[in-house]
Amino acid sequence: MKGIIFNLLEEVVTSAHGAIAWADLVDAADVGGAYTSLGSYPDAELLALVDTGAAALGLTAAQVLRWFGRSAMPLLSVRFAHLFAPHANARGFVSSVNAIIHPEVRVLYTGAACPHFHFTDRPDGTMMIGYQSSRRLCPLVEGFVEGASDHFGETVMIEHVACMHSGAPLCRIVVRWPH
Repeated sequence: MKGIIFNLLEEVVTSAHGAIAWADLVDAADVGGAYTSLGSYPDAELLALVDTGAAALGLTAAQVLRWFGRSAMPLLSVRFAHLFAPHANARGFVSSVNAIIHPEVRVLYTGAACPHFHFTDRPDGTMMIGYQSSRRLCPLVEGFVEGASDHFGETVMIEHVACMHSGAPLCRIVVRWPH
């Protein structure tokens, strides 16, 4: 896992709960805690931070990941404004992940193991997102979609219809942006 993800997590935790909360979280999760954006760190460290935070807040890990994704999007929109600028809406931005965003991530963060997404525009106006990653961070994907929708001033409805955590070979997430 690239250090930028840990940096974003630190920023959203610190913003929501204070710097001491981040330090306490790192201590309780028994992880290194010093992350550089270009560094690579074990996935287990992110999961330990998420699980520890979830336990402390009385939430599930999925709820924490979803909150993290949604909360991180404003930070990403500032750092990578050029990736957001060409898009008029969240649908266009989200659908650009494989073709534009992840290739740039791989250039900026050598060795980044990005997930792969399949996007299908359906006749009913929804978008089906197929998500496949050995990390199985599908709630983070949902949070990122919510955060992108917030960025573009849109509401979004998300339905997770198949999940790797339930034995499916990939997650299928139906997204609807009501007009």
